[in-house]
Amino acid sequence: MVSFTLTEDQQLLVDTIRRYANKDIRPIIHEADEASEPPLNVVKTGWQLGLIPSAIPGELGGFGEMSALTGALACEELAFGDLSVALHILTPALFAYPVTLFGTAEQRESLLPMFLEEAFSPATAAFLEPGISFDAFALKTVAASEGDGISLNGTKAYVPLAETATHLLVYARKSESGASEAYIVEKSVEGVVIEKREVLMGLRAFPTYRVNFNNVKLSASARLGGAVGIDFQAIVNRQNVALTALAVGVARASFEYARDYAKQRVQFGKPIAQNQSIAFMLAEMAIEIDAARLMAWEAAWKLDRGEDATQEAYLARQFSEKAALFVTDSGVQTLGGYGFIREYPAERWLRNGRGFVTFDGLAIV
Repeated sequence: MVSFTLTEDQQLLVDTIRRYANKDIRPIIHEADEASEPPLNVVKTGWQLGLIPSAIPGELGGFGEMSALTGALACEELAFGDLSVALHILTPALFAYPVTLFGTAEQRESLLPMFLEEAFSPATAAFLEPGISFDAFALKTVAASEGDGISLNGTKAYVPLAETATHLLVYARKSESGASEAYIVEKSVEGVVIEKREVLMGLRAFPTYRVNFNNVKLSASARLGGAVGIDFQAIVNRQNVALTALAVGVARASFEYARDYAKQRVQFGKPIAQNQSIAFMLAEMAIEIDAARLMAWEAAWKLDRGEDATQEAYLARQFSEKAALFVTDSGVQTLGGYGFIREYPAERWLRNGRGFVTFDGLAIV
């Protein structure tokens, strides 16, 4: 029987991140968004919550166990604070979690210790590719065998924190088999070219970059998982759950702000929340949020049980993309003219909510 009653540790985690979101993130994020600069002190505080080390098993040096459901809870609460800060804090997980799940003993031993340090870990992943109709199972970045090594060629987009990262996990199509694989690449390797920072409609406080891989030479040991490789579908499923939970967090932030505004804004002698059109819209917003959350939790629950969650994770992602856009747009509508003013957060939530359809590879649980 499915039960979504949080454990004591999970409830403690939710409460801790919620306090952090309200106390540290929300007071400063407007200025960070306007300046297009990440609030590094706030990110540092968030990193010290230990979310990633707590997902690394004790036998690998961490102090917990990987749980997709716990990760989804963390994603929602962080995104409720702000999506840019949430993705910044969670970026090292794009590297650490696949290594934890699929890395060889040598890869885990050499790479995971960097995520157990007090300082923010400079690691990221390159997943999304530029172009129309991105297909994760038909990657254009190609890894070809070359003697005893590998040659990597292609272009990636939306690579988070690429300028400051020292290690990248690059997803590519194996030229011989066509399978999607992952490769551990040090940024200092010849042929890795970081272009200028991308200018996005949303995520203004979260730096992303286009990265070119021009005939990058790698040893065979750079292939994540060694000869066995990775379960690529499992990684996609975990990404979909994470993005769903983040979408729920953004939508919830917009909904709660709009709800409270509607209760306080008085027109024609009564709060606008008492107007049927506003009340019905707020109810629809709440329904969409709860539905998306439950879909994320169901997929995460199946992942934690070791079951195939491909369908659940995919449907959750598809539903949450539309839900986030509907809720954040409705939040702007609830505020009326104020919703279009940048001093109010509703327009930021709408800009971020609109982007979920393009955020492949930016989060994982």
